[in-house]
Amino acid sequence: MRRAVCPGSFDPIHNGHLEVIARAAGLFDEVIVAVSTNYTKKYRFSLEERMDMARETLASLRGIIVEPMGEGLLAEYCRHRGISAIVKGLRSSSDFDYELPMATMNRQLSGVETVFLPAESHYLHLSSTLIKEVNALGGDISEFVPKSVLKRLLAGEPPTEQPRKG
Repeated sequence: MRRAVCPGSFDPIHNGHLEVIARAAGLFDEVIVAVSTNYTKKYRFSLEERMDMARETLASLRGIIVEPMGEGLLAEYCRHRGISAIVKGLRSSSDFDYELPMATMNRQLSGVETVFLPAESHYLHLSSTLIKEVNALGGDISEFVPKSVLKRLLAGEPPTEQPRKG
């Protein structure tokens, strides 16, 4: 079985993420959407909310599993789960410059390969941070996020507190 992981914080998941995950599902037998928590970030949604939005949005795609990544290295997560590839979407050359050293390190640590998928041109500008900012300032984000995400963002709940390690 060819198994890949699409890791990310997905705060929130947006149409650019969905496009890359759907393409990965066409390349691999199983794609794990590993929702991560970076303790240096302040999240809008809790881990459970981010996983719920991903599950709701990806339910129609075959071979997709959504789960928390947990703590530790992505390379170790891949080794433990029998994952042979990490799939990353690239919007620009700066994404590549950021991702390449991590891809090389992950390959050296566990033998896992990284597959880079260029984003569709109409999603090149999307980032979770930008979507949250535009939404907070009253902009229309409906064409950039799935309905389950839009509903939660428009509910206007206050941001989730930064998770505490330990």
